[in-house]
Amino acid sequence: MYQPICQHVGRLRAFSVASSLVVGLLALNAAAPGLQAQESAQVGTAPQGAVKVEPHASRWDYPKELNIPEGSKSHLVEKGDTLWDLAGKYLGNPYAWPQIWELNQWIKDPHWIYPGDPLVIDLSRAVANAGSVPPAVTGLEPDQRLSGYSVARKPELAFSFQDFIQLPFLAPEGAQAHYKSQGAFRITGNQRSEREFLGEGETIYINGGTEQGVKQGDRFVILKTVTTKLPNPRGGKKPMGDVIQQIGVIRVVTPMAKGSVAIIERCMDSVEVGNRLVRFTEPANIPLQLRTDTTDPVKMDADPAMIVFARDARQDTSTGDQVIIDRGSNSGLKVGDVLLAARSKTFPVGEATRKKAQATETTTHFLGQIMVVRVEPSNATCRVLRSEEEIRLGDLVTR
Repeated sequence: MYQPICQHVGRLRAFSVASSLVVGLLALNAAAPGLQAQESAQVGTAPQGAVKVEPHASRWDYPKELNIPEGSKSHLVEKGDTLWDLAGKYLGNPYAWPQIWELNQWIKDPHWIYPGDPLVIDLSRAVANAGSVPPAVTGLEPDQRLSGYSVARKPELAFSFQDFIQLPFLAPEGAQAHYKSQGAFRITGNQRSEREFLGEGETIYINGGTEQGVKQGDRFVILKTVTTKLPNPRGGKKPMGDVIQQIGVIRVVTPMAKGSVAIIERCMDSVEVGNRLVRFTEPANIPLQLRTDTTDPVKMDADPAMIVFARDARQDTSTGDQVIIDRGSNSGLKVGDVLLAARSKTFPVGEATRKKAQATETTTHFLGQIMVVRVEPSNATCRVLRSEEEIRLGDLVTR
């Protein structure tokens, strides 16, 4: 059962990551109707009172009528807008972006704004000079939000949306069987057919339409198979299954009977024709909570888990990476559990010169902390929260 939790382009991943560092993801490439009111070309002279907002595709439950208080201005989001840039334009400093967000709280995540979304901007908060910083936002970074009137609050997350769209997981039954069981759709083409690798904002076509229950605004997670028949590192001829990677999210803009037109909202790897699609469920952000019992030697479970997969066929992983371990809910693991990664070390203690006769001792040393972010009966996906050295395939994981 598909259970999401509650950028390759090769190395183009860095390009996509950079796009999320400014607050308010670039408003996506989709046509949207305007407010039923003419905005003044001069800031500060927008008409007062209520204006109606025309229907448009948006992730948010935007207000259907916008009330513009005295001294404020309305802004209709256009392609390319971010809260960061709008704060620079209207308030004189991009670091004042939380002041816009605070007035438009129907936007639940400031990285996502859409063409047609209406904003109220309080011009009385504009600074006199473009280089000055309002006291209320001194020191704020683009991903912080005001708590109350002037207190910056920036909880560090153990798992976020960016992690979600890079999440690998193991399908013991095989990738094709998994896709079938989930009723997965498929990307069948793209608007620019000469392009093999697709990125954010591009138009694609899918083989699911209104006859399959697809509606305008529906969102789907993009999946691709990255490893088939993953070997069992503990031995045995039977493989562990196929590894599937989540790589992005699409949104349907024009549903038809048997197919739909959609756009790629967000991706962390290249998207290709043939990638599969399953229904999107909003993932939960999980706050970071680290353990303190990290001294050596690490006390191991009687039957510890083992790291069996890291993305891009890497042998070493570190903070922020996601790995798969060979224990799951059957071993009592659940989403949110913070586990300890450790490595065993055997060393000689005797005087014998022959290796076989040499007396030894075995100990364990701490490598880092990882958290369970998706769990299946016999395996789990984990994110590396902290690492003191490289965590490798074959390293052990204990509760």
